[in-house]
Amino acid sequence: MVFNKDAASKVAEYLLQVKAIKLQPNDPFTWASGWKSPIYCDNRVTLSYPKIRTYVRQQLASAVIETFGKPDVIVGVATGAIAQGALVAQDLGVSFAYVRSAPKDHGLGNIIEGVVNSGQSVVVIEDLISTGKSSLKAVESLRAAGATVLGMAAIFTYDFDVAHKAFKKEKCDLVTLSDYDVLIQQAVKSGYITESQQDLIKSWRMNPESWGKLIEK
Repeated sequence: MVFNKDAASKVAEYLLQVKAIKLQPNDPFTWASGWKSPIYCDNRVTLSYPKIRTYVRQQLASAVIETFGKPDVIVGVATGAIAQGALVAQDLGVSFAYVRSAPKDHGLGNIIEGVVNSGQSVVVIEDLISTGKSSLKAVESLRAAGATVLGMAAIFTYDFDVAHKAFKKEKCDLVTLSDYDVLIQQAVKSGYITESQQDLIKSWRMNPESWGKLIEK
């Protein structure tokens, strides 16, 4: 669910403006998974631009409060959402912690860094939702620690059907600042891509695993 439609367009505009999201339908990126993709996203880039960083922080904070209420703890997912989560926690005046993708291989072997006590309410912050696998792994770790996960707020989602199903299965509500459809609309409006290119980009989300093979034919 997109938090605010007007803000979603503004967020998409900013992400394209600073190249946090890049669109290259005619020269696709190759993801670590091997997928060919017309889009590449690294929302950590927004942290380098004070105006945009502030806007994203304010929108995430508003999304958290209006969707879930004020939690005891804001938790970022390592590594992309650590800084974003800390900014939101500061804005809301609540505790902050973050979740690793795997337990630390030395010292205390923590997977949760910071203080999250059993029974505390938590909202998870993510920078990007892809398949949802790593994001929901963080939710699982927090629940195992006894936390009550109210939901998750993210900057951007590819809006894959597999992610929708995964979040529904884990009974975790998700709110995002922007999504794939809004981004494509904004990219056409700003002249970042042509109208003819948008169909090619839209087709990727329907079948990302085999899209690369289809465009090579």
